[in-house]
Amino acid sequence: MLGEEDAVGMIHAITRVVEVAGIATILMGAIVSAVFFARALLTQGDRKAAYKGLRSNLGRSILLGLELLVAADIINTVAIEPTLESVAVLAGIVAIRTFLSFSLELEIEGRWPWQGHKTDN
Repeated sequence: MLGEEDAVGMIHAITRVVEVAGIATILMGAIVSAVFFARALLTQGDRKAAYKGLRSNLGRSILLGLELLVAADIINTVAIEPTLESVAVLAGIVAIRTFLSFSLELEIEGRWPWQGHKTDN
């Protein structure tokens, strides 16, 4: 049976794995986005479309990475240190990352997340 120290250590390890996954998602997304951008420039020659694709792909990878980083913060705060101070810090972190996510969504899709998809009428 796991002791309290062992459980806390395991939760810290899980948190670190999720954080590394979030960082890796952002980095790999940046690399893949750059490769797609270069390929689009070389094959299509349309700089505007290639740049739009780069921003869209990069934004999506950042959004996914941010989601993983928020998950790691939630795991760490709720499972390890559920004090009023740590919950307040978590609330601030989640608020900032949520604002970033909404801003990126607006930048990628051209609409707020709650507006629904644009239709061609």
